[in-house]
Amino acid sequence: MTHCILIGCPVDEGQRRAGCLMGPAAYRVAGLARTLTELGHTVEDRGDVIPAAGRGQTCDNPAVHHLPEVIAWTEALSASASAAMPDGVPIFMGGDHSLSLGTVAGVAAHAQAEGRPLFVIWLDAHSDFHTVRTTTSGNLHGTPMAYAAGRAGFEPFPPFPAPVPGQNICMFGIRSVDPAEHAALEETRITVNDMRVLDEHGIAAPLRAFLDRVRAENGLLHVSLDVDFLDPSIAPAVGTTVPGGTTFREAHLVCELLHESGLMTSLDLVELNPFLDDRGRTAKLMVDLVGSLMGRKVFDRPTRSF
Repeated sequence: MTHCILIGCPVDEGQRRAGCLMGPAAYRVAGLARTLTELGHTVEDRGDVIPAAGRGQTCDNPAVHHLPEVIAWTEALSASASAAMPDGVPIFMGGDHSLSLGTVAGVAAHAQAEGRPLFVIWLDAHSDFHTVRTTTSGNLHGTPMAYAAGRAGFEPFPPFPAPVPGQNICMFGIRSVDPAEHAALEETRITVNDMRVLDEHGIAAPLRAFLDRVRAENGLLHVSLDVDFLDPSIAPAVGTTVPGGTTFREAHLVCELLHESGLMTSLDLVELNPFLDDRGRTAKLMVDLVGSLMGRKVFDRPTRSF
């Protein structure tokens, strides 16, 4: 039995398509807490994080928007994450992926205090490896993995506590990487399991190889699950759709393997935009995936009609 701590992160400022701020409410309506309790876990909902007002920070990249607001979210979510980690497994309900600037920072601070290495698995169509200086879209949801890895170019964000070594990061399901991100990633030891790797080798072998390393080093494992990890044909409620994502069955296999490893210590659920959904279809699928992450097997998953 796990004590699951639900933390709402209604972040909408990391991109330009409004609606992600409704994500936490959608997860609650779709029955996330009920799913967890039915699996025998205890659930504590700490409500939605409320950041302080932005402080007017600026940077030298004119494309960047909502910088003060995203910094405020980062500080608030980092504090919430580090406070929750000693009490159970926090599940951060987003909100766009810029929320991970804060959640991973808070988890990293906790790992450092515990004297244990932090590992991150990034289930996403995108590498999110831009910095405040390199982003051309100005959308800060494309920067959290670079921030966590300790890349330069994040002023005026607070310094990332204990940057995650490249060899402790696994990107999984990647299929959209800008040339600047590609060049930067080639200079790291980050494992990039793009869809070509998964097509050639399957889901299980690359994932198990990474999990074996987490286990061998007694690491904490942060899982960041983006809706666009999934193929848009089954998960339309995301503003950054990329064709060729994981299927229903592949996504559940990833989640089941993560559960069976017993290694996950924190979880992001990001980029759900209920405004783009079809009768809650994507929200329900994401809740089902959390069920698999927390112990439900395919044979006892209810069949749903839409």
